[in-house]
Amino acid sequence: MHDRMAILEDITKLYRIGGTEVCALDAVNLEVRQGDYIALIGPSGSGKSTLLNILGGVESPTTGRVTVDGERIERMSERQLLDVRRRKVAYIFQEARLLPSLTALENVMLPGAFSGARQAELRRRAQELLHRVGLGARMNHLMHQLSGGEAQRVCIARALVNRPRLVLADEPTGSLDHATRLQIVELLEALNREGQTVVMVTHDPELAARARRTVEIRNGRLEAA
Repeated sequence: MHDRMAILEDITKLYRIGGTEVCALDAVNLEVRQGDYIALIGPSGSGKSTLLNILGGVESPTTGRVTVDGERIERMSERQLLDVRRRKVAYIFQEARLLPSLTALENVMLPGAFSGARQAELRRRAQELLHRVGLGARMNHLMHQLSGGEAQRVCIARALVNRPRLVLADEPTGSLDHATRLQIVELLEALNREGQTVVMVTHDPELAARARRTVEIRNGRLEAA
């Protein structure tokens, strides 16, 4: 177990769009410590989601070093990265991205099916998490029977089923009404108080102000960390 959950060192990310090279991240350095709750803020197109994806091993940097829970990941194969993501990293997206043909319980159990967990233990853990997010009475409902806020809480439970070390949330409340946004953020805050490390991209200054740390990105560079 490492006190420094993730380290980005001199990260640059270049994209080629047509004949033009675009710099999404420019010499970024960031340290995420165990138990951090960080809000990544900045204008649209500033590099927030790219930074989150590099932290989670979804994208590789053009240059620089990425360490997650003591493992250097920037030169790993896709198979190795998939293993790291399954064991250590969880994503919560703005859109629920749940399978409509599965119940809430089955959706939460799904990531564990690829981790080798025993079915009975996985079911118990998924049920426990759905109770934790206030959906114990709705775990056998299909997705069309849940509200947007309930679906997002299913996503949070699903993100935690493999006991990840790092939770990455990309605008997790962006499509929700104000009251439901606060419910989701209060849940993330409670998880953080219990020791979960959370990095959240948000455009909402009210939500950003509630984080332990705020990191601002403008034109691919960190303004504060």
